[in-house]
Amino acid sequence: MQLIQEIPPLNAAALLRRYGLRADKRLGQNFLQDPFALEKIAAISEIKSTDSVLEIGAGLGSLTRYLSVSAREVVAVELDDKLVPVLLGVIKPYANVRLIHGDILKLQPKELGLPPEYIVAANIPYHITSAIIRHLLESEPRPRRIVLTVQKEVAERICSNPPDMSLLALSVQVYGKPGIRARIPASAFFPAPKVDSAVAKIEIYPDPLIPYPLLPQFFKLIKAGFSQKRKTLRNALSSGLKIPALEAENLLSKAGIDSSRRAETLNLEEWKILTSENNKER
Repeated sequence: MQLIQEIPPLNAAALLRRYGLRADKRLGQNFLQDPFALEKIAAISEIKSTDSVLEIGAGLGSLTRYLSVSAREVVAVELDDKLVPVLLGVIKPYANVRLIHGDILKLQPKELGLPPEYIVAANIPYHITSAIIRHLLESEPRPRRIVLTVQKEVAERICSNPPDMSLLALSVQVYGKPGIRARIPASAFFPAPKVDSAVAKIEIYPDPLIPYPLLPQFFKLIKAGFSQKRKTLRNALSSGLKIPALEAENLLSKAGIDSSRRAETLNLEEWKILTSENNKER
């Protein structure tokens, strides 16, 4: 098996020129090419020789190669059809890589042949972070670990706590424990983005902290709570849930939450209580 130290460097600019391509801003394409950063992500992923790895947004295959060295199999999903010929050329020497052209949000882990406890590694645009995590963790089988390379500010939001809790943080932390494991400068990418990135590692809980039947209500509540951040919870929930303000106030009171607080000051346990109380009202 090839060693990480033997993986040849990948020049993204030259590779794109060879195929007459440009990075697609609409898809948030910034290709990570720094060998040190790629090796670091692979190490953070803690891949064993028996592991299957799902890579979302394989891009030019730069990270794919580093994942394949340690894994039993890498299932590399790429949405952009223009990159498929490039990827096929880059991953040709790596027999344990299976390329899937498609949208991960429309694909199920089961139909991709992924076994339970697989690992996810992804360098993704921030605006689909929450959607990808929720999609994967509400599907079967579930991963045991998710490693995301995202904008530094997004990684910080994923790991935030009260009084600066975020909608994204709640969406992630209900499923697993996140932490920032590395920071990657913009210069490690081509083209270089305007901001630095960070690697967030999420260790997935055996079960979500909110019972499965209540998860739709939980997401509905937190979305309503954060829909108008400058408003108190009383007014935000009233507007977001389309219920009278007094009803929202009563709901918060039953959950033991001051109705004048704002969404970002609540911790996950308080949202769990609020979800439970809301379920009783149904």
